Amino acid sequence: MAQFWKPGTEKPRLLDDEEGGVLFFSASVSSSSSGFGFGNIEKQRQRLPVYRYRTAILYLVETHATTIIVGETGSGKTTQIPQFLKEAGWADGGRVIACTQPRRLAVQAVASRVAEEMGVKLGEEVGYTIRFEDLTNSGVTMIKFLTDGVLLREMMDDPLLTKYSVIMVDEAHERSISTDILLGLLKKIQRRRPELRLIISSATIEAKAMSTFFETSKRRRGLEADEADLSREPAILSVEGRGFNVQIHYVVEPVADYVRAAVSTVISIHDQEPAGDILVFLTGQDDINTAIEMFTEEARANGKNSSGLFVLPLYSGLSRAEQDLVFSPTPRGKRKVVISTNIAETSLTLEGVVYVVDSGFSKQRFYNPISDVENLVVAPISKASARQRAGRAGRVRPGKCYRLYTEEYFLKEMSSQGIPEIQRSNLISSVIQLKALGIDNILGFDWPASPSPEAMIRALEILYSLGVLDDDAKLTSPVGFQVAEIPLDPMISKMILSSNQLGCSEEIITIASVLSIQSIWVNTRSQKELDEVKLRFAAAEGDHVTFLNVYQGFLKSGKSSQWCHKNFVNYQAMKKVLEIREQLRRIALRIGIVLKSCDRDLLVVRKAVTAGFFANACRLEAFSHNGMYKTVRGSQEVYIHPSSVLFRVNPKWIIYTSLVSTDRQYLRNVMSIDPSWLTEAAPHFYQQQRLDPIGR
Repeated sequence: MAQFWKPGTEKPRLLDDEEGGVLFFSASVSSSSSGFGFGNIEKQRQRLPVYRYRTAILYLVETHATTIIVGETGSGKTTQIPQFLKEAGWADGGRVIACTQPRRLAVQAVASRVAEEMGVKLGEEVGYTIRFEDLTNSGVTMIKFLTDGVLLREMMDDPLLTKYSVIMVDEAHERSISTDILLGLLKKIQRRRPELRLIISSATIEAKAMSTFFETSKRRRGLEADEADLSREPAILSVEGRGFNVQIHYVVEPVADYVRAAVSTVISIHDQEPAGDILVFLTGQDDINTAIEMFTEEARANGKNSSGLFVLPLYSGLSRAEQDLVFSPTPRGKRKVVISTNIAETSLTLEGVVYVVDSGFSKQRFYNPISDVENLVVAPISKASARQRAGRAGRVRPGKCYRLYTEEYFLKEMSSQGIPEIQRSNLISSVIQLKALGIDNILGFDWPASPSPEAMIRALEILYSLGVLDDDAKLTSPVGFQVAEIPLDPMISKMILSSNQLGCSEEIITIASVLSIQSIWVNTRSQKELDEVKLRFAAAEGDHVTFLNVYQGFLKSGKSSQWCHKNFVNYQAMKKVLEIREQLRRIALRIGIVLKSCDRDLLVVRKAVTAGFFANACRLEAFSHNGMYKTVRGSQEVYIHPSSVLFRVNPKWIIYTSLVSTDRQYLRNVMSIDPSWLTEAAPHFYQQQRLDPIGR
């Protein structure tokens, strides 16, 4: 095989070339350097471990259709590889280098960093695109960071992704649904576009399994000999990290309350250990807020131990300004404590962290296709995740990781790898995306991990009932194609389409925008205070109409941040609602929806919501004293979440937009309905006798 490498670069020294294209390169430069924050940016770049593999990486990308790069977080692969590719000419002639991330926050942070390193304005040569936010300049942007989901949507307009020369799928080991679908589709695209280069990059990926997935059969290779010198066998390159030794500490006995244990561990580290920032892994926003409250109380009660702590939260729902705080230098005389979800496990690198506190848990989605209930559950992490978390402590000097679980549990009970998201999620959005891309035989699609047939059947059933798929499981025209055009959950998209017939599209687009963000309310220590404030906006019809009231109040105030502060409304969230609303109005006009207000005719608003969410209907149990509902489909026992304005009101019939599971199954975003609207919206889905509460 002829070998290529970029002109003007040193020929890579090949140590071994195994069957199957597994290549091992020697790195001659010493790995002892850790100095970040000194010298100019170019020197910092050269100190990153991945820099020593620059020639090897460019050589592999030149000679292999697919390159799999395994490198620890912090090796610099995410920020440097796209720059290496640009410097080697892969963005010449108007072509674009894409780098995908599973999380929006990572996309923004990495794009900012790369733009800074290249000395360019973000949005010009380096840009990013996430859902509802596009900071790129067509014809100018050469390196584009984007979420996996956004790249999938781009395929709807350009199925072969023709403008991209190289696509780097980063953090592939996280195995999000979008990543798995993307890998399957990129494999198909490569057959049609042999010149497209793929880089699959990850921290703990099972490289051999990924290599097998991308291998092209001998027969096919014979048909694709148009680029004779391009190897169709994936190459694997392992990039060592710049890790220092990390001491692991386990608890002797299992802890009863991991949040409290995490807080007390941080305080004892601060009391007994030398300087260095602390990274704490908890499961979500609620845990993080609880921990911050505990630190505040601790500082009040015992100033000595915790007054020197500079505590910052990190989760995806934070505003950009709040997220950026975690990257800022630690104030003099303070110790930074970042309390994060698993977002800091791989996607982001926090310099200065010497101590890690690992709760051993993360929030994971689990879907039961039989009961059709998708729960966000606090579940134990895998060994792969535990190692990732520990590795965050060894970036700048030897560190320590405090695991809030026993060593025996880690060795004997913890699973080695997490379950891919595709095998534990509702597949409605995935199915419609594949259908919109012309993949009709979804069961025959080449998945990196096969989804469950039950989940697939359930998704097809719901999409059929929404009128999105026809009897042959093809997208209906125009409804199916219109729903696929809107970058939201198909139920929300159907709600928007129904508002067109009912003449309330302006109101429904507002509701859809609010449903697209985590929460419009400020998290406050006093739930009682928040409940009292909510009463100013509360509508007897439920949360969806309450959202309209908040939005109207915000507009009347002149979009005032003071008004938001006074009413416990999250100002950043409302600004995001305005942005999303503008984008949705543009999409609505593009697909032929007439923008019209119903002038407070709430009946049509509620009917439109029902038209989208009829599958999520519940009925109050007769003689129920504790507000127990049963889902009409599946007869699950559920309760209205305390954050809903209908908590304790308990109307007879309701629909909900999401369900969370803690000690009970709780319904969020709840609205009261008339059961006759269900048969009106979906006669083929509901039969009148099933809805009749008499004679059950």
